[in-house]
Amino acid sequence: MKIQRTGNENEGKFYIEENDKNIALMTYKKLSDGVIMIDHTEVNSGLRGKGIGEDLVAEGVKYARENDLKIVPTCPFAKAEFDKHDEYQDVLSK
Repeated sequence: MKIQRTGNENEGKFYIEENDKNIALMTYKKLSDGVIMIDHTEVNSGLRGKGIGEDLVAEGVKYARENDLKIVPTCPFAKAEFDKHDEYQDVLSK
């Protein structure tokens, strides 16, 4: 499954699409210059437990690194992923 991204300078989303429908989604908003907030993560019920949510967060971290951004994870799922992964701390907004 391919993770795609769309957005503008103020907000965006990472998503997986199947048959023209989002089956997994993670949204973010710009808080300030260089800082985005991951505010929502959602995976269709039939796909839960397969690591797709984790993949979305990992893709968000990759995007932040490539664009010199910091992340504030307000979504409970994204926050739990940041708590589990020491390697994400370089993009965590303090």
